[in-house]
Amino acid sequence: MLTKSQKLDMIAEKIKKCQKCPDLLCRTNTVPGCGDPDAKIVCLGEAPGKDEDQQGIPFVGKAGKLLNNMLSACGIIRESVFVLNILKCRPPANRTPTPEESKNCKNFLDLQLKVIAPQYILCLGACAAQNLLGEDTPISQMRGKWYNYNGIKVLCTFHPAYLLRQPDRKKDAWADLQMLIQDV
Repeated sequence: MLTKSQKLDMIAEKIKKCQKCPDLLCRTNTVPGCGDPDAKIVCLGEAPGKDEDQQGIPFVGKAGKLLNNMLSACGIIRESVFVLNILKCRPPANRTPTPEESKNCKNFLDLQLKVIAPQYILCLGACAAQNLLGEDTPISQMRGKWYNYNGIKVLCTFHPAYLLRQPDRKKDAWADLQMLIQDV
């Protein structure tokens, strides 16, 4: 029987071979995700940026450092969660993923979530939240309440990159994280 790590590696290989999105074939690396395959919490972002594309690891730039600090402030080490993105390839010029691109990656995301079987998904930003939950509600209205995705509890908050631009919203993200921690 395959381990969770082996299953996730197999999915990563499928992601690497994917060519469904012509605009995304300019990628340097695919970014399938990383972390603890037995994680209770999955952090779900939008798409890889330049640093992530170069390293093949999600959330390694400035926003990733802020995410690490946010988790750490809650007593969570990054290595204990699994970090993913809706899109597994960097969109040109870091543009927002198109609905078709998000749809093309959804199967990979669902396979990963099935293997990891987390209890919680923390959606980071509107793109992640809206694509996962099939909503078009603004993130400011989605945050601070629980959702369900295939039996997994979902909490939405602001993306760390947004918080770097709008530091006054960090208190809201902190409140969201406290909701998560109190439930875990």
